[in-house]
Amino acid sequence: MDFALFIREIGRGATGARDMSCGEAQQLYAAMLAGEVPDLELGAIAIALRMKTETVDEMVGFLAAASANLQPLRRPRGDIRPVVIPSYNGARRTANLTPLLALLLQRYAVPVLVHGLSDDYGRVTSEQVFREYGLPPSSSLQQAQLVIDEHGLAYLPLPLLSPGLERQLALRSRLGLRNSAHSLVKMLDPFQGEALLLAAATHPDYIGSMRSVLTTVGAHALLLRGTEGEPFANPKRRPTIEHVHDGVSNVLFEAEHDSLRNLPQLPSGCDAPATVGWMRRVLAGEVPLPLPIANQLACCLYACGRARDFHQAKALVAVDCNRLALAS
Repeated sequence: MDFALFIREIGRGATGARDMSCGEAQQLYAAMLAGEVPDLELGAIAIALRMKTETVDEMVGFLAAASANLQPLRRPRGDIRPVVIPSYNGARRTANLTPLLALLLQRYAVPVLVHGLSDDYGRVTSEQVFREYGLPPSSSLQQAQLVIDEHGLAYLPLPLLSPGLERQLALRSRLGLRNSAHSLVKMLDPFQGEALLLAAATHPDYIGSMRSVLTTVGAHALLLRGTEGEPFANPKRRPTIEHVHDGVSNVLFEAEHDSLRNLPQLPSGCDAPATVGWMRRVLAGEVPLPLPIANQLACCLYACGRARDFHQAKALVAVDCNRLALAS
C-alpha cells in the first residue's frame, strides 16, 4: 500500500485535502490496526486527519475496519440486548458514575459490558472505580463472556478487546493530540450489531457526526453529550438523550436548560473511594439517585428491550426509586 499517496491526498490542510472514500478509509485503517504502517507515516496520517477532520464516510470506513479487528462476544440468551458502555475519559472534576449506571442495569437483569483503559492521564477511570467496588477487570475475553453470562456485568480492558485500537490510542502520548481512535472506541459493538451502545460525545460538535455514523451503520445506540466525556447523564442537568435505531434517531429526553432549584447530593470527591462510598449509599436507597441518571436508566431499559415501551421503562425506574427511598 502506498501510504505516501494517502498522506499526499489528506495532508493538504482543511481546505486543500481530498476526502477518502469509505472503502479507502477502511483499507487504510485496517493497515493501521494491523501495525503495517511505519511510525513516521502513522504519525503523519494521524496529524493530517486531525487537521482535515474526518468525514462521515471516512469514519464509517474506519469503524468497519475497527469492528473487523475486534475480538467478538456472544450475545447472552434472551430478548434483552446487552448494553455496551465504552469508558475512555474518566473523571477529573466530578465523580465518574459510569460504574453506577452499569450496576443499576445489572439489577434489572440487563447484561452489561464496560470496556476502557486502565489509566487515562491521571483521571479516575471506571476500572479504578470497579476495583474499589470489588469488581476486578476480566483477564481474558473468555472470562468476560463467562462473567456476563453468569453475573450480567463485566469490565474488559481495551487491549483484550482490540490491541490495534489500544496502540492507536497510545499515539496520544507521543503526538500530544487525540486521533480517530478516540471516537471509534465509543462506537464499538463487540456483540456484532446485537447490543445497545451508550455513545457519548465529548464535545457538542461531535454529536451530529456520531449520529450520522451510527445511523449509517444501522447501530442501536443511545447518544448523548457525555459528562467529562463519560457516557452517563450529567447528574446536575440532563443532556438530550437520543435513541438511534433502524437508521433513524428519536429524542427520548430533551436537554434541561432551567436553573437548578435543588442540587443533587453527590460524592464529596472524584477519587475512587469517595465515588464508591456514595454509590453504595445510592444502591442502598440512602441517597436518592439523581434524576438525570434515572432518566438515562429508563432510556436504557426501553432501548435494550427490558421494558415493553418507554412508559413502562419510566414507571419501573420511578417505582424502584420510591421503594428504595421508603425502605431507607
